Amino acid sequence: MSAMPFPESDFSGLDSLSTSTLVLDAEGLIRYVNPALETLLGVSGAVLVGEAADQAFGRSPEFLDAILTARSEQETIVEYELDVAVSGHPPMRVGCNISPLDRPSQGILVEMHSIDPHLRIARLEQARLQQEANRELLRNLAHEIKNPLGGIRGAAQLLEHELPRESLREYTQVIIKESDRLQSLMERLLTPHRMPRFGAVNIHEVLERVRSLILAETPSVTLRRDYDISLPEIRADSEQLIQATLNIARNAVQAMRGQGKIVFRTRVARQITLESRRHKLGMRIEIIDNGPGIPDDIREQIFYPLVSGREGGSGLGLTVAQTLVAQNHGSIDCESRPGHTVFSLFLPLPN
Repeated sequence: MSAMPFPESDFSGLDSLSTSTLVLDAEGLIRYVNPALETLLGVSGAVLVGEAADQAFGRSPEFLDAILTARSEQETIVEYELDVAVSGHPPMRVGCNISPLDRPSQGILVEMHSIDPHLRIARLEQARLQQEANRELLRNLAHEIKNPLGGIRGAAQLLEHELPRESLREYTQVIIKESDRLQSLMERLLTPHRMPRFGAVNIHEVLERVRSLILAETPSVTLRRDYDISLPEIRADSEQLIQATLNIARNAVQAMRGQGKIVFRTRVARQITLESRRHKLGMRIEIIDNGPGIPDDIREQIFYPLVSGREGGSGLGLTVAQTLVAQNHGSIDCESRPGHTVFSLFLPLPN
């Protein structure tokens, strides 16, 4: 039995929106297209309305997959970059929010916006320069602190042997333990600076390793996979990628206080720019959580060293992750709002 058409008045208020919008019914038929979407896609709404989405967007598998996920999971799916192509028209790069309507029988609301590739290239170049500055700062900072620490710890040990009373050794133990803690921190600062050891890497094996570690540490977290198993192996350092994704996943767990859902998603990324080079094909690894989101006041600085939104955090996890991914010729991007944070890792695929 076919779905009943929506009353025209239900969506007439969307006509004046500047956001490109379309509505699908429960059977996947396009029931409404606003003027902004007609302009964005360069096609008349009269052509689209009444057509099945999988026919109208048959050359857009990622877009159709996102619609199916939003419908099955009954949650909003945010895609920051994907190709959408209407029959007979060239594909275009867009971002979109895909949301189930309040009553599931009424289907899906899709909001699209075009992406200016020059803005993303500029953002990635800025991130690359920031990574280089971070690496230099961390290297200098670690070396400047590491050497005096050894002297402080050694002096505290010598002093401990000269103290007349056992009770006084409590103070030297504080010095020794705090020196060891700072020494460990310095080692973490220097760890990313070893050269990567490239080899064939299956990204899903990397993610499964991280998944097992996260679930062992925090069994209360729900961790779902959404893998594109057709992705080929890449040349990378598997240990560095494990550490990078583990740092991001642990940040998500800590932000959610051990309660919530994380999704590991892999997809093909087309026409991406990495290290100022254009790649026809790349890999996008997304780590998605439904935590509180990144505070507005640090959102633009989350990859800077010693910046943390968590009390007691070192502010090094994301900095190290960014450095490790950059050493594997990739980049990290982040989008966040309350209830939905996505860290996207982009890596080149072999030609």
